[in-house]
Amino acid sequence: MSEQNFKRPRLSLTRNIPAHNEYTKAIDVEYRDFAFNEERAPENRGRWRKDVFQVNEDAPVDLEIGTGNGNHFKHRSLSNPDRMIVGLELKYKPLIQSIRGCLREGAKNARICRYHAMNVDLLFEKNELNNIYIHFPDPWVSPRKPKNRFVNRRVLDLLYELQQPGSHLEFKTDSREYFLWSLEQIKESKYSVEFKTLNLHSSEKSKENFITQFERIFMRQGVEINYILLRKPHA
Repeated sequence: MSEQNFKRPRLSLTRNIPAHNEYTKAIDVEYRDFAFNEERAPENRGRWRKDVFQVNEDAPVDLEIGTGNGNHFKHRSLSNPDRMIVGLELKYKPLIQSIRGCLREGAKNARICRYHAMNVDLLFEKNELNNIYIHFPDPWVSPRKPKNRFVNRRVLDLLYELQQPGSHLEFKTDSREYFLWSLEQIKESKYSVEFKTLNLHSSEKSKENFITQFERIFMRQGVEINYILLRKPHA
């Protein structure tokens, strides 16, 4: 899909929710300094290192798109304290659970946003990001829905520009249909393919792979996990 034909998805505003619960309140009260709603998040564009994390310009800032319950998000923040990580999540409960889990373990390098991933370029400037993680996004297997798939040519072009040279992008999915479709999109992108497999847990990458909650469910069901690691080459 070209940028010209792309219509940005709109997101309901937290402040317009008629009846708040503990999670919708927490994003703007208890966790305000660590979680950003859809209106405050874009204000951090170009300011993540200096103002949000208050680190030097060389500190890596990674991104996880769709944190879910936050297990991988917490793993990344705790196992890599010198790397900052930003999470994107639309649903309030998993969003708060994700950031709460990090903070309870003493992490200081994690922040999270309620924001539509299709609009990721409104959150970060060119070369502002390092590594990116995309784990088990909605496969949109309905015949009329492939345009909604996140790992598409347009998004790949955006992410490529947002990442610093040498950074990687990791994509995992249980949907073989989605994965094979995405491979065609990847072929048209600027990324180089560093590793790919149709069965992650039987590959050489299995030992270093962090198993997400979704992944564990699929493993019990005997579903093979499709995986690809992309790299933005050094200039």
